[in-house]
Amino acid sequence: MATKLAFTVNGAPRAIAAPPQTPLLYVLRNELNLTGPRFGCGVAQCGACAVLVDGREVRSCVTPAGSVNGKRITTIEGLPALWAAGATLHPVQQAWIDEQVPQCGYCQSGMMIAAVDLLSKNPNPTAAQVRDAFTNTPPSPHLCRCGTYSAIVDAVMLAAKTMSTRKAG
Repeated sequence: MATKLAFTVNGAPRAIAAPPQTPLLYVLRNELNLTGPRFGCGVAQCGACAVLVDGREVRSCVTPAGSVNGKRITTIEGLPALWAAGATLHPVQQAWIDEQVPQCGYCQSGMMIAAVDLLSKNPNPTAAQVRDAFTNTPPSPHLCRCGTYSAIVDAVMLAAKTMSTRKAG
C-alpha cells in the first residue's frame, strides 16, 4: 500500500506516494529521475548505490524509503551544494576529474559519496585511512571492477588538500 513520503533530496523538498518498504534507490531513480546512484548488487555489498542520508553514507538499494521519511538525502547530483552555494562541482568531484579516476565510471558515484562522508569525519586522512574507509568501513567495501583504487586514493587526498585550503563559503 502506498504511503505519502516526504524528504529533502539535494536541497529540494520532495513528496511521493510509495510503499514504505520500497528501496530508496528505486524511489531516487524511478520516481525522482536521479541517475547518479546505481544498481550494482542489490544487497549493499558494492557501494554503487551509496547516497548520504543526513550526511552519512547509506546503501540505497537496501534502505527502505519509509526509513528516510523526513530526512535529508544527497546524491552525487547534490554534492556541489554541500560545498558552496552556486558551486559547479564539489572538490571531491573536481579531484576525480583532475586525477582522471573513472574508467567505466559505474561505481564512481558511490565512491565519491564515500569520499565526502570520509572527509566530513576526517578532513585530513592519511592514504591508509582512505584505503580503510573504502575497504573496511561498514556496511561493506566499495567495489570497482576496473581497479581504479590507487587513483581514488590520490583523488581523495587531493580533495582533502583542496578543501583544507579553501573552506566552503
